[in-house]
Amino acid sequence: MSTQHSRSDRAFNRSMLIKLVVVAFLMFGFGFALIPMYRAICQFSGVNNLVKRDASESEVRNTQVDMTRTISVEFDANARGLLGFKPEQTSLDVHPGEVMTVMYDISNNEGRTIDAQAIPSYAPKQATEYFRKIECFCFTQQTLKANETKRMPVVFVIDPKLPKDVKTITLSYTFFELNKPATQTAPKQSAGA
Repeated sequence: MSTQHSRSDRAFNRSMLIKLVVVAFLMFGFGFALIPMYRAICQFSGVNNLVKRDASESEVRNTQVDMTRTISVEFDANARGLLGFKPEQTSLDVHPGEVMTVMYDISNNEGRTIDAQAIPSYAPKQATEYFRKIECFCFTQQTLKANETKRMPVVFVIDPKLPKDVKTITLSYTFFELNKPATQTAPKQSAGA
């Protein structure tokens, strides 16, 4: 009886092992499939489109300037670490359809070369689809040498289809270092030393 019982236990264990291996392979394959699925969903929905060109110059040339409206655009800058980052002007009055340029200054106050990236955000959120950047330092990574300062442009246009109730748009950038090296901590000394 124990031989038959141990055989059924082995058969059950073998069956369970096969099922677990199959589930593990399926989970592993699903993990790899998530990357292209995520990209396809983001591309379809327009999500995660923060660092791509919003409009080409030819599209902008075909836009009529709405001289009857003025939108106040406020500029904000935030930096992580020892980066100095600020707009050269804090606000600008713009007619929808008018191509405008604003300059930002970035300074690397580190004693080493760094790679950094700017990520834009907009307020109110509904203005995001109407604020079109033609040229922006946020489209690519920026490499700053030790103690280097750069002036960087943002060329933009506000789509005349912007809802009439939006009178002010805030463009905010957060500039942060990529692949920041880990900080080294000094070894602890014992109390008796």
